[in-house]
Amino acid sequence: MPKKLPIFYSALMLTGVNLLLRFVGTSFQVYLSGRIGAAGIGLLQLVMSVGTLAMVAGIGGIRTATMYLTAEELGKKRPQNVVWVLSGCFLYSILFSGSIAYLLYSLSPWIAENWIGDLRTVGSLQLYAAFLPVSCLCAVMTGYFTAANRIGTLAAVEVAEQALSMFITMAALFLWAGTDPTRACLCVILGSSMGACLTLLCLIILRLREKAAWGNRIPVAGRLLQTALPLAVADDLKSGINTLESLMVPKRLARNLTVDNPLAAFGLVSGMVFPVIMFPAAILFGLADLLIPELARCNAAGSRQRIHYLVRKSLLVGLIYGIFFGGMLYLLSDELCLWLYGDLAAAPHLRGYSLLIPMLYCDCLTDAMVKGLGQQSASVRYNIFTSSLDVLFLYLLLPKYAMAGYFFSFFLTHLINFILSLRRLLRITVKRIPFHIPVLSAASVLFAVWAASFVSVAVFRCICFVLILGCLLFLFRILTLADVRWLKCLIYKK
Repeated sequence: MPKKLPIFYSALMLTGVNLLLRFVGTSFQVYLSGRIGAAGIGLLQLVMSVGTLAMVAGIGGIRTATMYLTAEELGKKRPQNVVWVLSGCFLYSILFSGSIAYLLYSLSPWIAENWIGDLRTVGSLQLYAAFLPVSCLCAVMTGYFTAANRIGTLAAVEVAEQALSMFITMAALFLWAGTDPTRACLCVILGSSMGACLTLLCLIILRLREKAAWGNRIPVAGRLLQTALPLAVADDLKSGINTLESLMVPKRLARNLTVDNPLAAFGLVSGMVFPVIMFPAAILFGLADLLIPELARCNAAGSRQRIHYLVRKSLLVGLIYGIFFGGMLYLLSDELCLWLYGDLAAAPHLRGYSLLIPMLYCDCLTDAMVKGLGQQSASVRYNIFTSSLDVLFLYLLLPKYAMAGYFFSFFLTHLINFILSLRRLLRITVKRIPFHIPVLSAASVLFAVWAASFVSVAVFRCICFVLILGCLLFLFRILTLADVRWLKCLIYKK
């Protein structure tokens, strides 16, 4: 097996790939919004919300379970057992995904009529169902390659997948779809499905070429079900609640007389603002994927010092990264919206949601670390609780406060989830975070944004923000020269 890379260097290596893929996805979203409009994007979001629910149900927590179980075997120096882990995960995935695909295909007309409210989406749902097992089996293989720290291989395959997906999607849009949102949905699903087929084929071939040793058969079912089922329940409930939200939001917004086009208002935030605020998080998603198996290996080997190191550095990275990009997106909201969408309709929403970026980015890493330390059941409880609160708040607030109520519900539920996850992480790692660090970080970024906002030219505004924020972080010793040297060593692999 190839030599392992340090976890943070692996995450940095993934940065370019993840940013490229996210840039391509965001660019496609921009192109599609210009082609079919905000209402069309809203319809696409509804279709994809149902598809996402089916995908999450079909995966059934198997990706994280594969990472966790593979990392456990590798952490205990038993690589010969990995083949039995993968066999069990494949069987589990085939049963789950096949059942969900059959249900989705059979119920597509009913879902289109009663959930989405548009029978034009039947074909898109059925096409999604046809390729669902392939996408779910990809989750098993990507989970294995992540746990085995085959990051370079995985990144190359993901680039190939995205390239094929975008080529097929754009070709179909240009040659067949036109401005029809129904056909656009079919093109998006067809492109992503062909990309998933390529990924599964490549990863299976690469795994077979490893010629891994086979040990004696070991019992996998009990450990697999114990790990995967809690995640499956949590993911299914959370995705189901998110789908309910997506389908409920336009209907509840329609009760507010100040909203002329509820579907367009929803598409403006979910299809235009959210892709922008989550675009910089590509490196954090890569780091989160790596933290789950790394912490599982450390936990299995009893490496408490390594766990403390990873927790401390990950939270610092999430905090600094979040406040930097939160401030940048706030200051550049008008310019970004004009450049991406050609108008300023989404700019006020982008400024509002950019204030939540530090919390969202830290929550991403915290949730991964909690799962990596075997606390899946706690993550289940937190996700179900906060998602249920979100549905309740949206139901009550949207008719009266419109999208302002949507923002309040989003902020409050994500804050509660972050606090609960962070509390659990610090409790099981016996770590403490000085209260002054997040407070001074928030004060620093707010002051830097306020001072830089007086500069009219965008480039100089960004430079001013970076200089002020950097000086304040060093002044308050949130960021030190030792941290800078640490980052430099990561880049040069020292």
